[in-house]
Amino acid sequence: MTSKDSSVIVYESRKTWMSNLLCKLGILSVDDIEEDCADETKENESNNISNGALNGNVTQPPLAKKVVFDDDDACDKYLKTLDPKNFKSQDHYKVLGLSSARFDATESDIKKSYRKIVLRHHPDKRGQQNVDLDLDYYSCITKAYELLSDPIKRRSYDSVDETFDDSIPNVTTYNKNHFFEIFPQVFERNERWSNKKAVPHLGDANSTYEEVNDFYNFWYDFDSWREYSYLDEEEKEKGENREERRYLEKQNKAARAQRKKEEMLRIRQLVDNAYQCDPRVLRFKEEEKKRRQEMKQAKQASIKAKKEEEERLQREKEERELALKKKQEDEEKQRKEGERKQKEAAKKKIRQEIKQVENIFKEKNYYTDDPTTRIEYMQELDKLCKIYSIDKLVVFRQTLQSFNSDDKRKNYFLSQVEELNKKLESERIETSNPATATASATNSTSSKKVWSYDDIQLLIKAVKLFPAGTTNRWNVIANFINDKTDSGVTRNHRDVLEKTKELQKSGESQGLKEEANKNAYKKLENQMTVNSKPATDKKQESNPSERYDAPASILEVNDTAWTNEEQQLLEQAMKTYPANLGVERWNMIAECIPNRSRADCIKRYKHLVELVKAKNAAKGKK
Repeated sequence: MTSKDSSVIVYESRKTWMSNLLCKLGILSVDDIEEDCADETKENESNNISNGALNGNVTQPPLAKKVVFDDDDACDKYLKTLDPKNFKSQDHYKVLGLSSARFDATESDIKKSYRKIVLRHHPDKRGQQNVDLDLDYYSCITKAYELLSDPIKRRSYDSVDETFDDSIPNVTTYNKNHFFEIFPQVFERNERWSNKKAVPHLGDANSTYEEVNDFYNFWYDFDSWREYSYLDEEEKEKGENREERRYLEKQNKAARAQRKKEEMLRIRQLVDNAYQCDPRVLRFKEEEKKRRQEMKQAKQASIKAKKEEEERLQREKEERELALKKKQEDEEKQRKEGERKQKEAAKKKIRQEIKQVENIFKEKNYYTDDPTTRIEYMQELDKLCKIYSIDKLVVFRQTLQSFNSDDKRKNYFLSQVEELNKKLESERIETSNPATATASATNSTSSKKVWSYDDIQLLIKAVKLFPAGTTNRWNVIANFINDKTDSGVTRNHRDVLEKTKELQKSGESQGLKEEANKNAYKKLENQMTVNSKPATDKKQESNPSERYDAPASILEVNDTAWTNEEQQLLEQAMKTYPANLGVERWNMIAECIPNRSRADCIKRYKHLVELVKAKNAAKGKK
């Protein structure tokens, strides 16, 4: 056979044959084929080196870990679910079978995976003719490759990769105790965004101050390449004219800037949380504080040495003075403490006696079945307990307990109430009679002025209205009482101070106020009964008798017209003290209004309620 007739048969690999076919079809370019051949050559060389290393002939460093491609069936199944019109929402790495590699995939890995998928899903390979690529899922493959093969577009897509974990650890006790187990991997995950490649590591518990300081300085000045152009809602190329394209670009820039700001805040929060949880930072701070403290102590020691002898002498003198002063203060304190304990014991004993007496009546339902009579008995018992001294209260309780029948106890209680009321009535008559008061004042060795119930109430309210610390307090209180009283008696600061001390010692002021409040309803009922009588009866009657609930005192309802100022004070007090306070509500309201008792406030409130009801009824008739 001559050379002219001879023929040469050349065998080429299947991969080379397929690459040439794709080039003829226009799917791949000649440059891609050359790069593929170069990658294949490098791969063969790597395999040869690895085989030689296994045989002991060659010693080479270990090769980098190969990228693991996705399963073909899972990849094909995902591709068929894609919508070409909504390609931006697809996972481009998963389209090319690189969902496990993602950010770590090289350009060579992307090209290999793309060619592999093209061979399976090209319309010609599927046996389909006249396929509209804009509606076929194959266009998703080409768009994924176009994006990932472009470094700028790929970086834009990697910035918004949904698989990236943006979470940061919080400042908790657990994270502080496991700092070196939790935070290093978070910083390693986020260092991919750094423009600077030399990223310092978090280190360990033995890192120096300089290493820790360099680490936090780097992250506090972190320079991130992460950007968000992939999330632009509208592409500026879609604008019909220059103005519309500028407007779209402006909107996109604003959205990117906002997302960039949020990203930097996230990084800053990560660094702040790490700084707060880092045990090394706390240790460095304590060491620095200790060093400064030592320097300060050394400086103070040098100054203290010069004045030590002088201070010692001065200190001894002061100690002697303090010891003497402390001894005197202790003695005074013990004396006051003894007096306080005696007072507390007396108050406690009184409360116990009152409670025992009340329990006796509560067990028997106050010896009556009539609710109205029961309330009246409750009021009388409360008045009796407030006025009686501790000795009388003990005798009253023991006498009650000595009776073996409820009728005897009830009769004894009513007799004591009647006796007390007679005594109060006699004192009222003596106080209200000018001739008797003048005679008693003349015959008495004391020159004290008589205090009526209203004046005592004014004194109690004035003491609360002008607390301790008020300039010329007692003169102010005396002027207040003289201005408000109707008794015609002029009082000075000595009279006011003397009466205040007397009330504090006897505890009478609290009893007077509580008695007036608790009997306000009954006095109001009596007043309404008097007002309901015919006019002729009123003329024939003398002044109605009034109840007196405290010794040498007068309890009465103030019938003077309410002023605008008092009305405003009543409305404000009712807002300040709501109805859920119970029985104490009207006591608190009465304290806010000078010259008005609890009964006055309740009477005014009922009057206003009746006016409102009458007004509403008139409207309903119309």
